[in-house]
Amino acid sequence: MAYRRILLPLTGTASGEAALQTAVMTAHIWHSHVHCIHVRVDARDVAPLAGEGLSGAMIEEMMAATERESGDRATRVRALFDRFVDGKDVVLAPTAEEAEKAEATTLSFASVPGREEDTVAQMSRLYDMAIVPHPEAGEDVSSSDALHAVLFDSGRPVLIAPRQAPATIGTRVCCAWNGTAESAAAIAAALPWLHRAEAVRVLHSPDYQRRGPQVTGILNYLKWHSIQAEAVEFKPITREVGAGLLGAARDFNADLLCMGAYSHSRIRQLILGGVTRHVLENADMPVMMCR
Repeated sequence: MAYRRILLPLTGTASGEAALQTAVMTAHIWHSHVHCIHVRVDARDVAPLAGEGLSGAMIEEMMAATERESGDRATRVRALFDRFVDGKDVVLAPTAEEAEKAEATTLSFASVPGREEDTVAQMSRLYDMAIVPHPEAGEDVSSSDALHAVLFDSGRPVLIAPRQAPATIGTRVCCAWNGTAESAAAIAAALPWLHRAEAVRVLHSPDYQRRGPQVTGILNYLKWHSIQAEAVEFKPITREVGAGLLGAARDFNADLLCMGAYSHSRIRQLILGGVTRHVLENADMPVMMCR
């Protein structure tokens, strides 16, 4: 098994180029195709949000302004993509037939109208994995529409690219285990990475464990897949389980962390914080998540 088709939603943020680099690195490993999409805001979606008391002329002006802003953003994203591929060892191949003939990593780009969360979630179902840019510093991580669309509504794993492209990916892999269905799904989705990795470590903690199998169970599961992994217990840092998890991954010099996402509700984590939220905000390595 390999990740043959990768979807990369691009929003034009400063972290977009790092996500492109991460996606191409991943594609080189798996000889896969990266399809980049930019979802433009459809101006027609603005009208129902305008509310009562606005004249037709005012609504039309709002729609026109939205169309201009959306077009400008789409132009910037396309320019980012074109600058990135210029001179790279990649081939532009919009169809599967063209990609099959190419002897290099292939990419394609499309700009489509719609609602980002709906479009990305639905398209992701036809890809092996989605890669999303890291949320911008200072932005609320809970507002990342593409990330949460893949996590909650695609049935596919999502790889969150770091703010700066990594030097390597998938050679030293940490898996976070807490006995939940989400952590089991993450390890199952990461099996291709784990087979390829030079070293695998399963991180666990009594403070992280939920109702479900203990770490010995997942180690035995991995042995059935001919994957030798060591279990290491980590401790929270200043009562933050997420900080302890990231610290343990950094101590291992991990270049990939895989974990389940939101075993508690997203709303609870938004209000009170949580392991998923801490990792999303603070990880400086690629993180593969499943829910």
